[in-house]
Parts: sequence; C-alpha cells; structure tokens
Amino acid sequence: MIIYEDGSRRALFLTVDFQLLIHLKPEILISVRKAHVQFKGQQAFESLDFDWEKGQQWAIIGDSGRELTAFLETLRGNTVVSKGEINRPFASAYISEKNQAGEVHSFRDLMSYVSQRYEFRNRSHQQNFYFQQRFNSSESEETSSVREYLLLDKPKVSGPWTLEKVVNLLRLEHLLNKSLLKLSNGETRRLALALGLMRQPGIFLMDQPMTGLDIKSRQEFGDFLKVLIAEGMHVVLTTSANEIPEGITHVGRLNQSGIGQTWLSAEYHLSEKPTSVPSLDWDLLKRLLPISLPQRESMIKMESVSIGYGQKQILKNLNWEVKPGEHWLLKGANGSGKSTLLSLLIGENPQAYSQNFWLFDRKRGSGESIWEVKRPTGFVAPELSRYFPANQTCRKVILSGLFDTIGLFKKVTPEQEALAGEWLKLFQLENLAEIPLNRLSLEHQRWTLLARALIKMPELLILDEASQGMDEFQRRLFRVTVEKILEFSPITLVYVSHYLEDIPRQVDKTLDLEA
Repeated sequence: MIIYEDGSRRALFLTVDFQLLIHLKPEILISVRKAHVQFKGQQAFESLDFDWEKGQQWAIIGDSGRELTAFLETLRGNTVVSKGEINRPFASAYISEKNQAGEVHSFRDLMSYVSQRYEFRNRSHQQNFYFQQRFNSSESEETSSVREYLLLDKPKVSGPWTLEKVVNLLRLEHLLNKSLLKLSNGETRRLALALGLMRQPGIFLMDQPMTGLDIKSRQEFGDFLKVLIAEGMHVVLTTSANEIPEGITHVGRLNQSGIGQTWLSAEYHLSEKPTSVPSLDWDLLKRLLPISLPQRESMIKMESVSIGYGQKQILKNLNWEVKPGEHWLLKGANGSGKSTLLSLLIGENPQAYSQNFWLFDRKRGSGESIWEVKRPTGFVAPELSRYFPANQTCRKVILSGLFDTIGLFKKVTPEQEALAGEWLKLFQLENLAEIPLNRLSLEHQRWTLLARALIKMPELLILDEASQGMDEFQRRLFRVTVEKILEFSPITLVYVSHYLEDIPRQVDKTLDLEA
C-alpha cells in the first residue's frame, strides 16, 4: 500500500472501491418494479417487485395457485401491467441483433414455459378429441406420436438440446412412437418438460412441474434441474413449501403484494404447518349426499384381467374385488397402468368386453348399455376438463353429470337447476356459474368436476389425482371434503394420488400395480 503525505491515499482507495463495485455489480436477467398486474381480467398484484440475477435459480411458494401462475405469466409477458415496469435485460443482445437483421423476434424466443394446462392437437391441427378416443387403439392414432410432437416446432435459437439428449434425460425413449392421447398424466408432464427443452431456452419457467409425477420422478427432479443449470439455463419454478428441489438457490414466498419473504435455499426452513382445519357448509353437503344405496355383492370384480395395446402389455392377470362401502388407494408409478384400469371402471375401454370383469354385480358384455355402466359412477380426473366444448360453463358442466355427457346438451328441469345451484353454493362457485370451464382457475375446475361427479349421487366415486393443480390450502380442503363425503354416505371410493398427505384418512385398502 502506498501512502502519500498529501493525503492522496484516500483518493486511491475511492478509485479502487469504485472499480470493485462496478466489477461486482450483479447482472440482472429480469427486473420487475412496483408492477400493478392484472391476470385474466382480475387484479393479481398491487406492487410487484422482483430482481432475478444471473446465477440465481428460484423456487416460488405461496398460498394461492392463481397468484403463483400469475407471477410466471408476468415474467413471460402474458399479463397486463398498468403501473410500474418490467425489464428483461437477458434478451437485450438478442433483440439488438434481430433488429439489425430486420427479423421478426421476441424475448420469448429465449424462454420456455411449462404450464399446468397442456393441450394436444390432432394431425389436422384441431383440438377436437373426445375422452374415449385415448382408449381406442385406432382412433387414438389420429394424434401425433411423442417423437413427432417433439420435432413439430423448430426453435428460434440454437442450443445444446437434441432429441436424443432430451428423451434420455426425461426417460421418454420407450414412448417415442406412442400416441399423445395414450400417455399417462405423469408421462404427459415429462413430455411437456421435454418440449420446453427442445425450444433451447436460456430462461425456463415451470408452473408446479412436479405435480402429477410419481415419487421416484419427484426425487429425480433435482438431478434434472442440475443438468439444466450445468448447460447455463436459469430456472424459476412454482412449487409447494415442502418440495424445494435440489439445484434451487433462492426461495421466495408470494402474496398479493408481491414477494414478501426470500431465503437462500440452504437457509430456508418450512414454516409451521397450519393447525386450522379448512371448512365448508358440512350440513349442506350431508343433505346433498345419498343416505342409502342399492345393495350389491360387489362393486368391482376382476378375474385374470389382461389389457394390452399391440405388443405392449399394460395389465396382466389382474385379480381385484371391491366390496360396497370400501375405500381403496390405487397406486403405481407413472405408466404402470392406472389410467388403463380406471378406463375399465368408467366404461371407456372397449377391451372390457373380452375380460372376466364385473361392475355392480353385472358382467361386462352381458347386454348392458354404456349408460348403465356410467350412471352409478362419479369420476374426477384433471385431464377431463380438456374435453368439454368451449361453451360449457361451470353450471352446465355440473349439470352434465346428471346425464354422463361431456357437456350439457339438453334442457334441464327447474329441480335439476336448483340442485346444481346447491352444489355451486357448497363449493363457493356461485359467482363463476356462467364462466366457461376452460377460463376457470385450476382449483375452481377441480371443484366443478367434483360437483359434476357427486350431483347424481353415485355408488362408486373414482378420484384420479383429483386435487392436482390446487394450492396447499385447497388441497387440504379437498381432502377434508372427501373425508366428510365418506363420513356422511356409504359411497365406495377408489382414490389415486402420488401424495400421501392428500389421501383421506378412511382409505384403508391398497391396490399396488407394481407389487
């Protein structure tokens, strides 16, 4: 250190410190300043602030699934910002280059987004599938294969992600020639992640990416993130408070005002779980449920049931019997055959007629109509909402449960309208009654589908990942609601979930397709 008698030492220190500050100033990828944000016509945030610095990998948690989705949609420029500003320096060089070349461009060329909503189109680029189509071996081929889907769109930028590298990373090799409609829920989620990589993004936004994945896939998700980060990618994902994957460096808690708290992931500790029990009008629920149901010897009976498509065997020599009033958990990894088994139970799989298989004491293929199979069964699955026509409102979808149709296509009686109104009231959907199903939030879609399943007072209730897409509070409320349904009525339950905390306490029997 040089010291001058005239005091110039201080000036030297100021110069050095200033240079260090310039050198150490973090590089900002996206900056949000006091943004007043509207999402789908409703206010999402009053004053959103967020700085995303290079090297940061964020997990965003919160109590509202709608707010978490709105946050990601804001980063990708899909919300209305009436006040404040959003800057995206990560795309500055790319935009400048494209401007000079006179080429059409967008900062989104450098981003990928995996939503909780995923929709497929057929080879004619129309989205006019019907639910049964996925179980019909010939008609399901009208949609693209996994390979065709991943190669359909050409990325706007070059990058390291080849088809081979992507399918190996996400374990899709054995699915490459499979129709999109035949994928399980978890397989579809992995495909959505793969498609995001094929866009060669520098920024990857993911909305609840672990939803629908089995336990093994969720455990491996941290390894998946590490591979992305090693390739120079930056990630923001939304997730639940108890699922922060490896590779994440920062955690932020979101509320309507914005990011309320942030942690380094190494310092993040789970908040205490809420002790309050969520509640609905349980007296109203009790009045709407059946007090008694027809007497049966068995609800489901299978003897050596085997189902396959081409050379691939999905179910092999399955024996299973469900007695009235029993409560079953159906479990197995993604692709183990759960969806195929459920398709038999809801009367959608044509292979049922060649099997030793009874529903409600009647052998399939003994002259019963499809409506006789469907009438005693209530069914909820997240993908069901994809198949309703665009004009089907929340109220119409609930009423369609009385007729077992994917949509309401006939005039209903005043009594039926009043019954639907009771279910709308119970699940706090009254203000959304005339909103199309595809415009509802995921949590409101789930309550709508549950009301549709219950409005006809079913003997058998099948819930397939039925609370998927809900925030943590709504998931707890959904579980408690199912517990109340089982407490108030003799309904038989088949429940599918990869999350132990979602399983109703009355479930005491398990069919494990991997056992």
